[in-house]
Amino acid sequence: MTPEGIDVPDDGNTMGELVISGNDVMLGYYRDPDATAAATIDGHLRTGDLAVMHPDGYVELRDRSKDVIISGGENIASVEVERVLDAHPDVVESAVIGRPDDRWGEVPVGYITIGAGRDLSAEELIDFARTRLARFKVPKEIVFTELPKTSTGKIQKNVLRSGLR
Repeated sequence: MTPEGIDVPDDGNTMGELVISGNDVMLGYYRDPDATAAATIDGHLRTGDLAVMHPDGYVELRDRSKDVIISGGENIASVEVERVLDAHPDVVESAVIGRPDDRWGEVPVGYITIGAGRDLSAEELIDFARTRLARFKVPKEIVFTELPKTSTGKIQKNVLRSGLR
């Protein structure tokens, strides 16, 4: 759905937020109509997942709405940048978040874990990304680090973001 509550076309390209409804989906937050209004639209629960609908009816998840980076008015899906960075043979895993920027609003920053015994510079990885991404999507900074994770192994982008503020 678009932010206005309109279904996106099933063209495999137009991104919208995935919304769900059903008899086992919450009706709302207990005694909190404001939170309920923010979490729902037309009786559907907003998942926070951004997706496209394909002509054959399949839904492809593309990113989380809170992880989209808006740089110079352009939307950058963090997942797209992460896929490119993860394709480098020396990269074990990555996380990309937006860093506040006075000129562009936000710019992408890549947090990277490299393989044991590997030697990779930020410049090499940025050059690698430049050959595979539009210029505005390429991370402006690379930070080599172990990524913070939850007990179930999910990368905690909120922890990375808190270090930028």
